[in-house]
Amino acid sequence: MTNKQNLKSGKSDFTGMTGPGRGSGALLVRDIRRAKNAGGTLRRLSRYLYPYRSTLVIIIAAAITGTGMALSTPYLVGQTIDLLGNRQTDALRLPLLLMLAAYLISSGAQLVQGVLIAHVSQKAMQILRADLFNHMQTLPLKFFDTQAQGDLMSRLTNDMDAVNQVLTNHAAQLFTGLFTLAGIVIIIFFIDPWLAAGSMLAFPLMIGLVGLVGKKTRKKFQGYQKNLGNLNASLEETYSGQRVVLAFGQEQSALEKFDQANEAARTTGIAAMTLSLLVMPMMGILSNLNIAVVCGLGGWLAVRGMVSVGTIAAFISYSRRFAEPLRQLGNIYNQIQAALAGAERIFEIMDMVPDSPDPPDACRFEQVAGEVRFDHVTFSYIPGIPVLYDISLHARPGQRIALVGHTGAGKTTLINLLSRFYDNDQGEIRIDGIDIRSATRESLRRQLGVVLQQTFLFSESVLENIRYGRLNATDEEVFAAARTARADGFIRRLPQGYHTLLSERGSNLSQGQRQLLAIARAILADPAILVLDEATSSVDTRTEALIQQALDQLMRGRTSFVIAHRLSTIANADQVIVIDKGRIIEKGSPRELLAMQGSYYQLYQSQFKHRPG
Repeated sequence: MTNKQNLKSGKSDFTGMTGPGRGSGALLVRDIRRAKNAGGTLRRLSRYLYPYRSTLVIIIAAAITGTGMALSTPYLVGQTIDLLGNRQTDALRLPLLLMLAAYLISSGAQLVQGVLIAHVSQKAMQILRADLFNHMQTLPLKFFDTQAQGDLMSRLTNDMDAVNQVLTNHAAQLFTGLFTLAGIVIIIFFIDPWLAAGSMLAFPLMIGLVGLVGKKTRKKFQGYQKNLGNLNASLEETYSGQRVVLAFGQEQSALEKFDQANEAARTTGIAAMTLSLLVMPMMGILSNLNIAVVCGLGGWLAVRGMVSVGTIAAFISYSRRFAEPLRQLGNIYNQIQAALAGAERIFEIMDMVPDSPDPPDACRFEQVAGEVRFDHVTFSYIPGIPVLYDISLHARPGQRIALVGHTGAGKTTLINLLSRFYDNDQGEIRIDGIDIRSATRESLRRQLGVVLQQTFLFSESVLENIRYGRLNATDEEVFAAARTARADGFIRRLPQGYHTLLSERGSNLSQGQRQLLAIARAILADPAILVLDEATSSVDTRTEALIQQALDQLMRGRTSFVIAHRLSTIANADQVIVIDKGRIIEKGSPRELLAMQGSYYQLYQSQFKHRPG
């Protein structure tokens, strides 16, 4: 069982204002179980270290050994001073050798501790990153439709790095600091209880300072990382839409928006850092106060012969060492607050309820004829506010079904239901007579080939982008798919042909070339059911004709659903479904609908009435 499975799932409620179709913005309202306190989040993080508990035992043993050896040296120095004061030079050899051995053992223990902590922390971070990424793959599409990409990337990078810094760089200091404090307290009370009691006067003040400042710092760091996520989201959005920014001359507006996000991050960052930096100088003041108490009380006791000079020297050394781990722990505490603030944002994602799992007895689609039937399907993004009403349609194997209607009518939502990106509220969607909700999502989506208006290409070679349709395809099969898609010609004219690396989202290709690659990818996938979502709407007439030839080849023998605004692209459709405000208002062949002179006829007239013939 994986660590992710061991974690308890939180409860969340996803609702949206409208669907993700073009022209209908989406909003997600989340009710996420957040970490109740720092301790709860810390316990969740500790579960990622639990599989390495045996190694942690070795790390703790090394920390105790190293700390014990390091703490023995001030006592040995005090003994050496007393021996010199008593002119017992012959007895100096033993404490000097013991000091040398203590230093060597302490250094070796620190080395072992550091190496093992690096190993454990990086393994734990690897599992945490994998669990977060794997969980994100199970989240419903509505989550990605409504989340700022920059904020998600901030959680995967900045917040994850805050956790990584504590586990990798500060865990050793945490162990050493705690054991040093405990060891010093034990040793000084063993040496002289009265002097030890005096030196402990500043200890409650130090602990109170760390606790008070740390509590406030955690909230500040949480706000800082949230604002940092907003800043990243603003950057990602601006870079992605840079062409739009330039086209409309909105550089100043983009700069002002960035400045606002940047200023918010700066303000909260200063507040968080200022609070964290207060700990160090205040700890220094309390440390010096502690040393003054030891010197004054030690001198008074020495005059009365109750302690030796060597004992006072040892106590001063221990007092200085006592302040150092406290200062380290104060700094580490602030880093832990930043890490916990980041971990809370990570666990927010991991607490989100994934898509409903496939039923245990789910069947698999293997060979599909391609018959698709919607029976009285109703769907709503917000419960009680349907966006599709009582949709019924029947597509026979190999038929071309055109979906037309005004923007926001529900065409894309219909396709999203067929792909099971969302599940319908009422009615059934069946393929070859099987309700798609009774089959596995993976086998269903293997039967679907999708060519979208906005083609997404990866920063890989042209060859690998086409092969994404079927990863086990040979190079010859990729070449054949490209030839069928009418893409082979322009691909071979690229600098490295099929091995040309594409920039992000394929921006070094034209829109038409990207569409041809998407069609080649769909051809290679060889789906039984094809979905074309405005695949030619953003290209010129000549490119459209080329893409249409490739699409005709792709649709041959396959059940096809074509979302189109250009009615010229669906002239050969077997059936046209006209959707308006979530309802089917007309259905039939293009000729039948023209003869009815209804909504389809009006759309047709608006596009063709001024064209000759």
